[in-house]
Amino acid sequence: MTTPRLFDRQLLRGRLKRTAADFGQANFLKVRAIEDCLDTLSAINRLFPVALDIGSRDGSFRRELASSPVAPKIGYLIEADMIAGSAQVVMDEEALPFADNALDLVVSSLALHTVNDLPGALVQIGRALKPDGLFIASIFGGETLKELRGVLMEAELEVRGGAGARIAPFAESFDCVDLLRRAGFNMPVVDSDKVSVSYAHPLKLLQDLRAMGETNILYDRPRKGLNRAILERAFTLYAERFPAEDGGITATFEIITLSGWTPHESQQKPLRPGSAKVRLADALGVKEGKL
Repeated sequence: MTTPRLFDRQLLRGRLKRTAADFGQANFLKVRAIEDCLDTLSAINRLFPVALDIGSRDGSFRRELASSPVAPKIGYLIEADMIAGSAQVVMDEEALPFADNALDLVVSSLALHTVNDLPGALVQIGRALKPDGLFIASIFGGETLKELRGVLMEAELEVRGGAGARIAPFAESFDCVDLLRRAGFNMPVVDSDKVSVSYAHPLKLLQDLRAMGETNILYDRPRKGLNRAILERAFTLYAERFPAEDGGITATFEIITLSGWTPHESQQKPLRPGSAKVRLADALGVKEGKL
């Protein structure tokens, strides 16, 4: 089957290059996702001799790791991204250039939500990991930018009589466990963190999205831009419907963190159906009756 072209990856690469110098001004969500990743790693009593950071951007993971108690657990960190900069390896997340069984740990913070074939990318990551290797990633979830999505669509409908897709669809957390299992990962875990961010004006939100490289890269995006009348109407709707307590507006970002292990014989396995040695009634200390 041919993978649908949802995202224009060439456009993404160009925008990441143009905004690289400003990324650090709006990397607060990436840092938050990295902190969650490091918190997960802190609870794991393991060493990871070779680790890969997919979507390193400005090197935030390396910097946060350096001041973390987790640092001694990671031997050599490979930083990889679509563009040069902090990255040691320039690559596309849709085509990993690593040999099978080469890595002990793969992390990725807010980079994989723009791949066209996420299941395929996860399969490649699983192949690159050694048996009993760990994968931890964060992606934007379905609640992300729900306010902006709604007001832009309504404003464009009012002004032009029709609206195009301006914000990409994001994954839903309940789909991610199955996604990890289908890619061959064991013991999948998925968490969702909804972050509400206050902005003085919707323009400040748009500026942060531009600095993050998170502006519209949909392959079938409208070729006609948003004019002043549409933006002014959208900003008015935004301020009316989603005001912040201290003034300005609020924007929702959902960060989904998913993790899984590549199969290994040492891992716990579920019991076969019918293999239980103790009756449920005995375990609960109740008397079994008839219906």
